Amino acid sequence: MLKVLVAEDNADLRQLMKIHLNRAGYMVLEAGDGLEALDILAEKQVHLLIVDVMMPNMDGCELTASLRSANIDIPVLMLTAKGTLEDKRAGFLAGSDDYLVKPVDMDEMLLHVGALLRRSHISQEKEMVIGATILNEDRLSVSCDGQEIFLRRKEFQLLFLLLSYSGRIFTRQMLMDEIWGYDSETDQRTVDVHVKRLREKFNENKDFSIQTVRGLGYKAVTK
Repeated sequence: MLKVLVAEDNADLRQLMKIHLNRAGYMVLEAGDGLEALDILAEKQVHLLIVDVMMPNMDGCELTASLRSANIDIPVLMLTAKGTLEDKRAGFLAGSDDYLVKPVDMDEMLLHVGALLRRSHISQEKEMVIGATILNEDRLSVSCDGQEIFLRRKEFQLLFLLLSYSGRIFTRQMLMDEIWGYDSETDQRTVDVHVKRLREKFNENKDFSIQTVRGLGYKAVTK
């Protein structure tokens, strides 16, 4: 079971988040401040950290910066009471991966948690083998039958995501959120453009294809 550590000094909010995370199938660990969170992280495996910016003893930015300086790349979702650019910048500079503005919408929180965990899984898997096809993240390349095709980063990320969940239907918005980010102002049609490019490059690939699901989006099918 995936473990989520919630570092939040407001006990009521922490409990509410725990309830919703438990219902979604996550095991929840709790910390009242950054120092307590560090103690838990030193003893237990944690897959994702939800951390409030304003906490006693050690705030969220200090906690996140401490983890990054120790080369701990656990996904961090930061909670902030403000939505200003300065607050966002401080969180991202400290090393957070995403943020939510209080008051926290629990459904939105679960969407962010799910997306960060999927991204973390994909980033940890540097290579994927499907039949005779090999995807290599470090080289941003796809090799098959001795031929190596190099992709642009977004193209590779899109292909890797679809193949990581073969048969699963992704809407254009889901793909935008996963690859380009929640705050991206890029038009959803860019997904269609990237899919078209991938199809042109791999139209003769015998191991997979990208299919359009009419009215919904796209899915990858392995053969």
